[in-house]
Amino acid sequence: MALPDLVTTCLSQPVHYAICKLGFEKKDTHDIDNILSENGEVCWQAVTEHVCYLESDQSMDYIKSIRSLGPVCESVNSYFKSLTKEQFVIQYASWFHWTNCTEVFLEVFDVLQSTQTTEVALGLMKLTSCLERALGDVYLLKGNDCPFLLRDLLASEQLADVFGQAVMNVLRVFIGSPHGLNLRNVLWHGFASPQEIPAKYCAMLLFLTAGLGQLLQTYLLQTKGVLVHRPYVVFISLEELDAFPDLNSEILSIAEELVKLSSFVLKIMLPFWIAALTAFKQSRYADSVILLLPQLEVGLRMLFITTNKCPNRLLTAESSALYTTFDEMLAKHLDDEVINQLPVVLEEPAMESDFLWDFLNYQEGPRIRDHLSHGEINLETFPREIANQIVGFAISILCRFSDENMFSLKEHMVIKPLMNCASCYQSRFHPISRLKKQVLECMKSIHLWPELTTVPEEQVEKIKGLEGNAKGNTLILMISEIISQLQHCMPQNCCTSDDPINGVLTERLLVELCDTRICTLYSPRPVLEVVVVLRKISAQCHQVSQQVIAGAGLRHTQWFNKTLRSRQRLNYQRMLNSIKFLSPVLRLILLLITLEVVSVHSVCKKNPFDYQQYLKFLKSVLQYTENLVSYTSPEKNKWDETTELTKNTLIKIRKISDRKLMLMHLAT
Repeated sequence: MALPDLVTTCLSQPVHYAICKLGFEKKDTHDIDNILSENGEVCWQAVTEHVCYLESDQSMDYIKSIRSLGPVCESVNSYFKSLTKEQFVIQYASWFHWTNCTEVFLEVFDVLQSTQTTEVALGLMKLTSCLERALGDVYLLKGNDCPFLLRDLLASEQLADVFGQAVMNVLRVFIGSPHGLNLRNVLWHGFASPQEIPAKYCAMLLFLTAGLGQLLQTYLLQTKGVLVHRPYVVFISLEELDAFPDLNSEILSIAEELVKLSSFVLKIMLPFWIAALTAFKQSRYADSVILLLPQLEVGLRMLFITTNKCPNRLLTAESSALYTTFDEMLAKHLDDEVINQLPVVLEEPAMESDFLWDFLNYQEGPRIRDHLSHGEINLETFPREIANQIVGFAISILCRFSDENMFSLKEHMVIKPLMNCASCYQSRFHPISRLKKQVLECMKSIHLWPELTTVPEEQVEKIKGLEGNAKGNTLILMISEIISQLQHCMPQNCCTSDDPINGVLTERLLVELCDTRICTLYSPRPVLEVVVVLRKISAQCHQVSQQVIAGAGLRHTQWFNKTLRSRQRLNYQRMLNSIKFLSPVLRLILLLITLEVVSVHSVCKKNPFDYQQYLKFLKSVLQYTENLVSYTSPEKNKWDETTELTKNTLIKIRKISDRKLMLMHLAT
């Protein structure tokens, strides 16, 4: 890696000039009374007149606009510093209500009174994310699908209709446009060090947000509209995110030493790392993660440019080029289709790539950076569990890229368990990982079937015409034959009894197979196509199981209460007969899915014809499970039909197995 002490800035020369110098070139002084009315409202015309336009096409001239607005920002910053907190709250608090984050903006005022540059940067990151979310809510007053990117949101006709185009142009000078200051992106992607963000820009955005609240109030009164705030993203199943041990004060103390010595940390960014660890210790979990994510990005960017030999990518790109961000750094290929070396470096011995993809990128993962940076999370209730994982991962990275003279810290008894967790990490949110979870959850559901209360045998015998279930027995024999064919694809000694169905089709076997480590990173398209079909099959199986459990329970209650009519009693018995073969059938399908998962990469490397044939087979199994869902629903109760349907599907499974086109045979 490049020597962290030698890097003095991660801002390219034009970006550094725009942020750190351009707004300070004009020495004019602006009286705050020129932009603030007597009743405390923003005089927008006095602000918008500082936005400059090119004579050629009347597009915005960002350079001149930043230069012209510089003294205005200085005036606003001085004005806010002259106010007490009580004065600020009385005059401005109500104008922040439209953001649904009033407390965040009041905290930003406190930051402006501080001399801590890290606090200004943190305040700006929180302010811009909350402002973006609020502007999105306003957009939905007039539009349907809110733009994902801030630049598209600020350039939308919908916001211009509410606030006026001139007002939106002022905002675009500060955020959203790569041609302007672009403060949000520069901070959230880890390009700016604490000392490079002037406090006056933070003050100006605070001022503008209050002014937007004033304009919005007028608009809502005129249109009789109501601003509705979208609900926050709520993280569920936090236990799934549990990868690293709970971080205690001893671990955090060692981390503070590692930060000062690790080659992963740029010296100019050190205050951010210290502030992040401090925030975690103070239980400010959202602040800790907001500070850490950009630093993980800039540290990985250092590693990226070193391993891929592209030192020019360390700095912010110009507006016409691409930033080197997490998305690109974690991709399989570079722009020119050359293999990206960063994931190769990260893969052994630790699993940093899997962790980052899980927590940041995969659609079913927590996508923490996206949700935080776009204001989609309630910062006050941010879970400690997630912050613990991000900080734990950061500490493992610090250890991983540290000098030999830090051996004592890396081998400390409280650090070693954390490093072991990092090296053993497996993806939880890749589609294959989610499929494994689905299979095991479905199996747990099917295992509840033996507990279903049924009609005593002596009473069943009294039901005329249901003396036996020969067809069901035939299906059981077919399942046993297929299991015998699959034995060589399964672990040795997996059968614990002479009964091939109840001895092999067990939850224990599926758990053992699902624990098999599989490389999920950069799964090829054919693999993902197979996984999509398998997940649909698993979901349908689970729905069948839930319908059987609910239906059997209801019918037994009705039977016990003697409220079933004659036809309903017959149908109930058909259900009970069908359950006897449906349970092993569904368990067999789950076994096939799991064997497929274990060897899924192999089948897709074989002859494309074989792969397409197998995909076609899987889709036929999917059709079978979809029909099962329909036939076992309380609306239809077509239990006799399930017998013939199941027989035809088992014939297909046996046929595919005989031809050795199934994944497990291709793999061997």
